[in-house]
Amino acid sequence: MSIWNYITLGSAALMIFLILIQTRGASIGAGIGGSAEVNTTRRGTDKTIFQITIITAVVFSLSLILGIVL
Repeated sequence: MSIWNYITLGSAALMIFLILIQTRGASIGAGIGGSAEVNTTRRGTDKTIFQITIITAVVFSLSLILGIVL
């Protein structure tokens, strides 16, 4: 296995974990059916987790592309 495979697996596992720990609404149904809140502002830890999730998704995507090309 190349280094890109390890990076892809690690970033995928981290991204799954980060998505699951994000809170969005009062219950589990809020994630599926949407929340009653229209405008929400991410603050504090929620904002940090959201930004790390985006960075992890970019790393995951780049590692997939580089794993295919190289």
